[in-house]
Amino acid sequence: MRRIALAGLLAALLGTPSLTPAGADDPTPPDDPLAVESLLLDAAVAGPRVVAVGERGRVIVSADGGESWKLARTPTRALLTAVHLHDERSGWAVGHDAVILRTRDGGETWQLVHQAPEEERPLLDVWFRDEHRGFAVGAYGFFLATDDGGDTWSARAISQDDYHLNALAPAGAKRLYLAAEAGVAYRSDDDGETWVELSPPYLGSWFGALALDADAVLLTGLRGHLFRSPDAGETWTRVASGSNATLTGAIRLPSGIVLMTGLDGTLLTSRDDGRSVALTRLPSRQGVSAAVPLAGGGSLIVGEFGVRRLPPVE
Repeated sequence: MRRIALAGLLAALLGTPSLTPAGADDPTPPDDPLAVESLLLDAAVAGPRVVAVGERGRVIVSADGGESWKLARTPTRALLTAVHLHDERSGWAVGHDAVILRTRDGGETWQLVHQAPEEERPLLDVWFRDEHRGFAVGAYGFFLATDDGGDTWSARAISQDDYHLNALAPAGAKRLYLAAEAGVAYRSDDDGETWVELSPPYLGSWFGALALDADAVLLTGLRGHLFRSPDAGETWTRVASGSNATLTGAIRLPSGIVLMTGLDGTLLTSRDDGRSVALTRLPSRQGVSAAVPLAGGGSLIVGEFGVRRLPPVE
């Protein structure tokens, strides 16, 4: 299974907190019920500001750590799959039709800086080292780079294969990891210039990666598969997740606890840097597509249910 199918697994709509339109010229009219019942696939946080993205080009923005939300103005109806905030003002979002959006006001408004529907390769993740240098990755080996903040993008081939590139994970000043499909992951030790292929002992897709330090890394994937490497991907150990649900990603909370998300309402927590995990599930069993840490120690999750705040893990 590839990540472009993951959105299909999260196809149900559900209620979100009450949203306030960002302005009279917002392309989503206030009386559109989908404006408050949206599938969300990713979120990003910078200080108290949180931005979440999802279906039909929708972006919702919170300036108070997820207590209240409003709809942002966006120039696309394409499914948005990922978002990255460099700081409380600068950010980027990507999605289907190779859409790349940029904000310079904390997500309130967005500019279309790239699209290529003729490629038929959706973008699935985006990450920036600083306000100028960044990458967007996606289906069939799609890899784009920019060094001017997103004004222009150049395509690169990081492998002879065309595996879907699902998730980017930074690890220190120069190292990056890429979660891909067919049991493949990649590592760059030179800030994305060159990549080496890693071979975890599982042939399914990886949908998330988390660098625990410069060398230790977690991969989350299909059917509850969770692997940990202590040596930058040279060797791997399977971590028993207790679940057969697809795992969508992982974050580290301010407390140091690692939180992993998945379909079927799956939430995994680890207090030993991913060496072991404890399993809980949302009572609704609705899919969780991503999580972000909040300054107060809790977290915010997005998925089939829209957006929800979780209290700090005890």
